[in-house]
Amino acid sequence: MFGQVGMETLTPVTLYTDSYVARGSVRTRQHRLSDVLNGAEHAFLVLEDVTIDEFGSRAMIERAPFAQINLETVLFGVADTPVQPMPELRTIKVPEQALIVVPPFRITGRIHLVAEYDLRTGLHELVGRFIPITEATFWSDRLGEPRTHAQMLAVNHSRAHIFAPYEEHDVWAGLPGATEEAVAPSPGAAPGSAPEEGSAPGASAWPAADLAGRSGGEAGSGAEAGPVSEGTVSNDPWRDLPR
Repeated sequence: MFGQVGMETLTPVTLYTDSYVARGSVRTRQHRLSDVLNGAEHAFLVLEDVTIDEFGSRAMIERAPFAQINLETVLFGVADTPVQPMPELRTIKVPEQALIVVPPFRITGRIHLVAEYDLRTGLHELVGRFIPITEATFWSDRLGEPRTHAQMLAVNHSRAHIFAPYEEHDVWAGLPGATEEAVAPSPGAAPGSAPEEGSAPGASAWPAADLAGRSGGEAGSGAEAGPVSEGTVSNDPWRDLPR
């Protein structure tokens, strides 16, 4: 856990750039990660016992006893251990759910605005080099990084493209459920067979020409129909079928 102010401790952190993830520990007297990053004396931070992983690379993870990380390249940092707020450092603030776009990452979580301000004014007053976000989730579709949850992280304000209020919406809400309409099989179709593509429900499976021929044959098969002369070919398509 982060140490009390005035006591130097070795604090584990993870720093994300747009190409690398650096994990290590930093010696600090600060309590919160955002204070560690905002209180850096130089434009870099020195980590100890560092592992460096490149996005999208199959190379081995690099390890080093120390590494200097350029804070200008850091998109956000993640506190690897939870931090309890210190009563003497508390300022009455209101948490607001927000979306932060820090390409190639997106982050959702709670930003903390001064209580007496409305949301618009609160965003105007949201200043600082690194902005703390609590109850955060971050991911990158471009890099194939899955959604990861963090109790607290700090976003590089100068690298963030968008800070905006955020509400989760169900994209399927209000849409009717998929319904299946039963289609009656065509007369003469085999049980369980599907109707032909483009045919209307209940339509006959017999071609119109066959139906016309069948009607003509049935009409000519009665007593009024004349006999078929020997040597002539009957136009009855049903002549070979048993009556």
